[in-house]
Amino acid sequence: MSSSKDLLVITASNGENLKLAKRFVQLAKPLSAKSELLDLTTLELPLYNPRTHASKGIPKDIKPLNQQLASIPRWVICAPEYNGSIPPVLTSAIAWLSVENEDFRNLFNGRPIAIASFSGGGGMELLLSLRIQLTHLGAQVVGRQLLSNSTKPAKDESIVDLLHRLMQMQPLRF
Repeated sequence: MSSSKDLLVITASNGENLKLAKRFVQLAKPLSAKSELLDLTTLELPLYNPRTHASKGIPKDIKPLNQQLASIPRWVICAPEYNGSIPPVLTSAIAWLSVENEDFRNLFNGRPIAIASFSGGGGMELLLSLRIQLTHLGAQVVGRQLLSNSTKPAKDESIVDLLHRLMQMQPLRF
């Protein structure tokens, strides 16, 4: 949770996307990017539900998660496609994070984010859905994205190129 980190690599899967996220962390080292990995599947976040939010408030794990995310200027999100869209663990985390602050865009607004997927299906629906959601939240989503699968594995050169693009971006300040 140190603010000396340059890059947070977030995974919304404990399978192939976790492996992909670990590759991003490893390949960031030669670029002198100080990175850390965040595996959303290790968190015990409840499904976002407005009734739960109204009756129980924000889960205790959201504040430290928000602090970790806020302290690192650039993110890579590695997620699988679920039913043609964003995986529930990621959608729910974003929903909880967006209600923690009065400005739902606060955590995302102006933040450089790269998106990647290892998908057992097509994967493009995930990348499109995620790009739309992150852009709506005000993020600067890198123009290039990474889509891989068992027949088209991610190449190191593609990961490094995406990291180079991301690391050149600066968070916007308002």
